[in-house]
Parts: sequence; C-alpha cells; structure tokens
Amino acid sequence: MPDDIPTLSPDANCNALKTAEPYPPTWWYYDIDHYTRELDAIWLRSWLYVCRSAELAEPRMYQTIRIGDQNIVILRGYDGELRAFHNACRHRGSLLCTEQKGKLVSKLLVCPYHQWSYAADDGHLVKISSFAEPQGFNKEDYSLFPVAVGEWRGCVFINLDADAEWTLEAAFVRTPATIANYPLETMVVGHTWCREMDCNWKTFWENFSECLHCPNVHPELGELVPQFKRRVVHFKDQPGWEDHQGSGDPLYTGGLADGVETWSMDGSAQGHVIEGRSSEDIERGYSYATTLPSAFIGAYPDHVRIVRLMPMGPEKTQLVAEWLFEPETLNAPDYDPANVIDFGILVMEQDMAVCDLNQAGLHAKPMDAGVLMPEEYYIKAIHDWIRTRLDP
Repeated sequence: MPDDIPTLSPDANCNALKTAEPYPPTWWYYDIDHYTRELDAIWLRSWLYVCRSAELAEPRMYQTIRIGDQNIVILRGYDGELRAFHNACRHRGSLLCTEQKGKLVSKLLVCPYHQWSYAADDGHLVKISSFAEPQGFNKEDYSLFPVAVGEWRGCVFINLDADAEWTLEAAFVRTPATIANYPLETMVVGHTWCREMDCNWKTFWENFSECLHCPNVHPELGELVPQFKRRVVHFKDQPGWEDHQGSGDPLYTGGLADGVETWSMDGSAQGHVIEGRSSEDIERGYSYATTLPSAFIGAYPDHVRIVRLMPMGPEKTQLVAEWLFEPETLNAPDYDPANVIDFGILVMEQDMAVCDLNQAGLHAKPMDAGVLMPEEYYIKAIHDWIRTRLDP
C-alpha cells in the first residue's frame, strides 16, 4: 500500500481520480506478442531485485535467475565486487551454471558442455577445449555478455542493460526514504516462500495498489489496519477526511488499531520491536518502498518483508517472499517468527486467489477494457509508468 500519495484530484485535499479512467486493453494481460513486448521494453531494461547480499557473501558464490527466456548468473568476485553475466557460453550457447545457487570450485566459470572457461571476475574467455585455435579466432572477442549490477543496503539488483547506471531514482518508483530507519543491512532472512500465480504480472501490481477489495478479501488485515475496512489505502482518499483528524481514530487517520503492534496473526510483536524508528514510523505503523516492475519492500515494527515478482509467461507469475528479522529477534527464545510469517502468507494467498479470478475473467470476449474508479489512482500511475516505457 502507498505511503507517498500523489494528489490527482482537482481538490488538493483528497486523493482521487476525477474522471473514469480507461483500463488497458484486456489482451495486454494474455497476448503472447504483447507479453514479449513488455519483456523487451520493461523487464529487460529495468532494475530488478534478485536476492539479499548475504546469499552472495563469499567469493565464488553465485545465483542464477530467469527473466522471461533470459538466464542470468550473478556472482561475487575475489575482489568482493558483484558481477552478472548472461548465463550462456559464447561457444554455442550452453548454460554455464545449471543450479539456482552454488559456489564455483575455482576462479573460472566452466561450461559443462565443451569446457570453455571464463574468468569469474570479468567474464573474459580464458581457455577453450580444442587442440588449437582456428585462424581468425581471438579469445578477446568471446567474453561473456555483461549485465549491470547494483547493491543497496544488503539487496542485490540487476539490469540487463549493461550500460544502466545504478541510482535510487532509477530503481525505485516509491522512495525508500520511508524505510531509512530500518536496519536492512544487518537483518537476516528467516523464511522464504515461493509460489506461482495464474495471472499476468500487472494483475498483481493492480491488486497491490488499491484497497477496494480489502474488506471482502482481507478481513483479518482490516482488524489490524482499520482504515482498510473503509476500502482506502490512505486516510486522504475520501472527501471530508479533515473532519476526523483530531479524533485519533485509526479508522479515519490510518495506522495500526489500538493495541496492535505489528502485522501478525495475533497483532503482537512479542516484545521485539525494531529500535531507532522515528515517531513518524511508529505512527504510520508500516512503510513501503517499491521498485517496479519486480518488487516491494514492506517494513513493519518487528520485521521486513520483501516480495519479488518474475514473469513466467503472459498468465503466469512467480512470487517469492522473504521475511527479514534482526538476528537477536530471530534467535530470541521468546519470539516465534511464524506469528508474522503465517499472517503474511495468509494475506498473500488471499491476494493470489483474487488475482487468479481477475485474470480468468479478462478473457470474456465482449470485454475490451475495464475502467478505473476514483480510489484506484495508484493503478493509473502504474499504467502510465508502463505506457511511457512501451512508447517512449
């Protein structure tokens, strides 16, 4: 849900679309040609969250990731720097690393097919397996294809545009400043959860960006965050919000319900809240940073959750969620991480179910496009973001 809400209404005091905004054509969500167009224009040209730096902490540690039909290997060099390459041998194209993660046995990336070997630090071709180099062949012409890498606060990002420059402005569409007081660098992954959704990647982001569905789909979440019962993501989403600002009632002012400490099954943080948060952090109760098209980071009083998306097809999207905790919290005998993990899974499974429903209904032949309601201003912002990349 948004923290930094743009004002799209002529009434500067209320966040809302003033007109019925058109939805993209329904074929954007299942047509294979359009899916390929989005891969090329968006997914292969944007900064994508991959994993936590701790998973690539030591030299020679690597991970592979598939983005559409592109396979990428990310690894830590002996100099401590992260590098990434297309996971393809320059001989005849074989995959170099066949596992999702691992550690190289030497400083070389060795093709399992014909044993061409590349330097892990910079990807240059070191040796081939043929008894001689043919005339006109130069090993310098056959280095691995590079991929841009960014490392930020213990998070690893890649961009298949090898010339892309890592900046926060380029990577994040919703500023990470709102999670500045959370110790991301030193937090550790306590649980990872992976599922596939039967929906287009945009369907997920649209659901994430509105709360019209919240009362019906997330009744448990509404008990923790009362304003979600009103179908709004921000207290300024409905006219007349000023009338309730003095009440302190979270139903109208946002934040967590009275007595609720965090997003968990019982609302308890079990006595382990993150120190150093500002009064604004505490009052807000939760904060988000978003890096389109691949991930959001949700920060809560006792934990952080990173949710990563990856398109697997026009109507198939992989979701990977990581729960991060301070080491002392995760190891505390009086703290059960399942309290927040189970709640996060509950909410995500509820979201996945309606995303699948939404996706299936888009195939109705008479339906050319949907329409956006006033509260769905953030969906319009996402659609605009996508259109600018499809038609720069």
